[in-house]
Amino acid sequence: MSATLAALAIYPVKGCRRVELERAALGPTGLAGDRGWMVTRPDGRFLSQRTHPALARIAPALTAAGLALRCAGLPELLVPADADAGPREVTVWNDRMHATDAGEPAAQWLARVLGEPARLVRRGPATERFATRDWVGPVDVPVSFADAFPLLVCSLSSLEELNARLPAPVPMNRFRPNLVIAGLAPFAEDGIRELEVGALRLRLVKPCTRCTVPAVDQDSGAPSTDPAPALKAFRFDPALRGVTFGVNAVAEAASGAVLEVGAPVRVAA
Repeated sequence: MSATLAALAIYPVKGCRRVELERAALGPTGLAGDRGWMVTRPDGRFLSQRTHPALARIAPALTAAGLALRCAGLPELLVPADADAGPREVTVWNDRMHATDAGEPAAQWLARVLGEPARLVRRGPATERFATRDWVGPVDVPVSFADAFPLLVCSLSSLEELNARLPAPVPMNRFRPNLVIAGLAPFAEDGIRELEVGALRLRLVKPCTRCTVPAVDQDSGAPSTDPAPALKAFRFDPALRGVTFGVNAVAEAASGAVLEVGAPVRVAA
């Protein structure tokens, strides 16, 4: 069976809407531009759609000048790439790190969307974070503001298998992958250790346990079909104590490699 790279996406602001791409370069923390910005509480704790589904209403775009944020009913917000209102300590799960605050205009704009105080921060030279070695082995694997790993890989046939068990189908964007593969058998990714995507080698290191985000419409932020009950019936992993869909991955390649939609995908191990 031949497999191909069916889709690529980045999430410039953690928790906000996706940006779909035809080609993407690999950066030091995953796909270039992925989760380099983040919305936090005033105390620096990250916000996500788990608690703030309205983040899905925010459509980010990376521009030559920096970051543009759009949301229906509000004027576009332009944030310079070098926006710097001072350092801020931020927290993603149990990881604390230093980031750069983007300033008051961004904070006020976000508060209008979310209905509560919030800050926008970006990764800076002092923002250092690594994936847990329990899964990636005895190497430092840099991670952006993503939950835990540089890349998330999902399979179209796995989604088709899941949708056959749901009262209404859900789109792949509910699972917020970076790479979508076509041509694998349903859930074959569970047993694959390595994939070659074009010239890039990926190590699949951990099944992705799913939270409540796949029940959120990724364009409106509104509640929608929840795939969790169906997943629990056939995708519960006792060791991980959760349902799984997709696999977290790390790239075995130097920064700068380029991925393109339509590239061949080969199971390497």
